[in-house]
Amino acid sequence: MQFNKIIERIYSLSLEDRLEIKNLLEHNIADSRRNEIADNYKKSKEEYKSGNLKFSSNVSELKEML
Repeated sequence: MQFNKIIERIYSLSLEDRLEIKNLLEHNIADSRRNEIADNYKKSKEEYKSGNLKFSSNVSELKEML
């Protein structure tokens, strides 16, 4: 099903159903973000353990790291 058709179908639903879809999407998005944060944490932890993670408070050094 194409995106536009899905949107049309959603718009044709009752207000209660649309609110339920909104809540489901909000929870799904929050779960996805949490998973992304957890994955980034794990990657950072691995980089730190392997010595590949560098820290600096020097602005010039930080710019070079980018």
